[in-house]
Amino acid sequence: MASFLVEGGAPLKGEIYPQGAKNEALQVLAALLLSEKEVRISNLPLIRDVLLMIDILRELGVEVHREEERVYLFSAKHLNPEVLLRSSFQEKVGFLRGSILMIAPLLFRWNKLILSAPGGDNVGKRRMDTLMSGLKALGVKIEYSFQKNEYTFSTKGFVGSDILLEEASVTGTANLIMAAVMAKGDTTIYHAACEPYIQQLCRMLVRMGAKIEGIGTNYLRIQGVSSLAGTEHVLLADVIEVGSFIGLAALTQSEITIPQAGIKDLGATPTIFRKMGITVHHRGEDLHVPVQDNYVIKKCLDDSFITLSDSIWPGISPDLISIGIVTAIQAQGCVLFHQRMFESRLFFVDVLIQMGAHITLCDPHRVLVIGLNRQKRMRAVRMSSPDIRAGVALLLAALSAEGTSKIDNVEQIDRGYEDLCQRLGKIGARIRRID
Repeated sequence: MASFLVEGGAPLKGEIYPQGAKNEALQVLAALLLSEKEVRISNLPLIRDVLLMIDILRELGVEVHREEERVYLFSAKHLNPEVLLRSSFQEKVGFLRGSILMIAPLLFRWNKLILSAPGGDNVGKRRMDTLMSGLKALGVKIEYSFQKNEYTFSTKGFVGSDILLEEASVTGTANLIMAAVMAKGDTTIYHAACEPYIQQLCRMLVRMGAKIEGIGTNYLRIQGVSSLAGTEHVLLADVIEVGSFIGLAALTQSEITIPQAGIKDLGATPTIFRKMGITVHHRGEDLHVPVQDNYVIKKCLDDSFITLSDSIWPGISPDLISIGIVTAIQAQGCVLFHQRMFESRLFFVDVLIQMGAHITLCDPHRVLVIGLNRQKRMRAVRMSSPDIRAGVALLLAALSAEGTSKIDNVEQIDRGYEDLCQRLGKIGARIRRID
């Protein structure tokens, strides 16, 4: 198990480039299984979850060639269905939430599939009902074994259907798009997720020969095709990492530039910070956050404090709520954060309270933050990263605290952020990794 030793209080200055988007990477890596032709993917983030996904593809029989540091060439021409019977394969699948994305592509290739229930962050219930209902509508039979904790999927071939999703599930939408593209007949998907990463997946599939209309909306119309060609694909910048760096700059009174941030694909990300009074400048495709002595949380028209809550695109991503909470600690004013999607994601605030933050955990979904307005620094403590986003939120808190903090279980952070010690160190962070 690895840890970070973090000496807080150092102002940061410089440029820090955002990595390729983790969620998009997992989607397009699954999608390449739909074609026997070569697919080249650029700007892949070298993080634990993506590297594990690539390792799973290799075990399935995908030829993987690393052309440059973040550029990979894949060929899924020869796959081995016997791999599904290996305990090593199922164990890897069980570690990775993103393994869900392989359901539709592997069913297209083999018509039958057994997969362990996926892992991922322990942030509460993560229903798969929306995906399962959609797959059934497309002609898939599904069985679940409580004893083995695994799913069995089978189909005689995907059949087009009209689907109304119970929720705008990103993972569910991505899977159903990949199934519908290879289905016989036409498919419509209502209440589809329409995040930039879903749009990127659709555009990649269209370049490969898929027929998809309504890209960027919540109503998709897909005409099935019999086969797909190869393509080249470049990942967008990771919007959650962009948001993390904005919060870091404000919290530590630092001047940070985020080059190639992908401005048009950020949605409400800058908004959550501007509502907390943080200055964020656009410079072409770059974001610049200047040094700010203080930042004042905006109020409602009736002078009451505001509520910031997650919602479907282009609203605030659920992954940004943890970052927003820790950023608000040194603001002037009050803000209520409402994490709608997950009921176990906010318990990490106990550590922030221990560090001196004025936070009230109202219930599993809501926390009230009363800003310190830089009247006092938080104090260093020893802590443990419970999940990817909470882990980075705690890292931001440690970088702004007085003294040296120790963060254990940083492998959770490694799952979503590439080499943070080195990257943050280049702009002045005092952070050291202990393995």
